[in-house]
Amino acid sequence: MKGTKIYSIATSTCPVCHTGDMYKYNNPYLVSKALKMHERCPHCNTKFKIEPSFFYGAMYVSYAVGVAFAVAAFVISFFFIGLGRFETFLAIVGTLIVFLPVILRLSRNIWINFFFKYDPAKAA
Repeated sequence: MKGTKIYSIATSTCPVCHTGDMYKYNNPYLVSKALKMHERCPHCNTKFKIEPSFFYGAMYVSYAVGVAFAVAAFVISFFFIGLGRFETFLAIVGTLIVFLPVILRLSRNIWINFFFKYDPAKAA
């Protein structure tokens, strides 16, 4: 799958070379360090933050990703498990709280992949 945007988004690697890590720490649950990114790709030297406040646009993506997680939690808890409305609501809130660091990183990964594309020459 290397060479696709899905690969870069899922693995949190550079959108240009798909080799260098975008984040300094792999664990998104280190809350104070969850969004610490390298200034440039350690492999191909691509600058990740192409302008000041570049990742503010990821907030819009984060909303959509959060809704997708909430809908998945609703379907699983209400239809498959058979919980009531209040318990389903608690399951949705719990899911969003537990997966918040993952949603934040995933939305940044999606956002940066809108602006860069894979370059096989830089991957080598």
